[in-house]
Amino acid sequence: MQVPPNSDLTLGMVCVDKATPGRCTWRMTADERFANPAGILQGGFLGVFADSSMGAAAVTFVQGRKVFAANAEMKISFLAPVALGSVLTCTAEVVSGGSTVVFVEAGIVAEAKGSDERGAARLVARASSTYILRDRG
Repeated sequence: MQVPPNSDLTLGMVCVDKATPGRCTWRMTADERFANPAGILQGGFLGVFADSSMGAAAVTFVQGRKVFAANAEMKISFLAPVALGSVLTCTAEVVSGGSTVVFVEAGIVAEAKGSDERGAARLVARASSTYILRDRG
């Protein structure tokens, strides 16, 4: 198994905190390669960012166990457009979990480059997902 996966490397995702089991925070920049025709970040890339972050939270939830976390379903709500160059932070946390199924929620915040009022961090997406855990042995 490749860690980190190619999707995380392509997006430029970096884990900035995984100290608490079942919770992790990731960061990436909204790169121009991921723009839609309107010149803002295409929503599918926010979905990938949320999925990878929530999957990592699911894996850290089962402390000491080596598992695969397969996404069974996912919902994402886009709350605001993301300007290219914005720094995105996704915090994902297991809300409820057992030995084979976990439910995870995430919020994605964007901080635009610059020091004016548009540089203030704002919530741009919320996501939730159910993951099925399988031992990898």
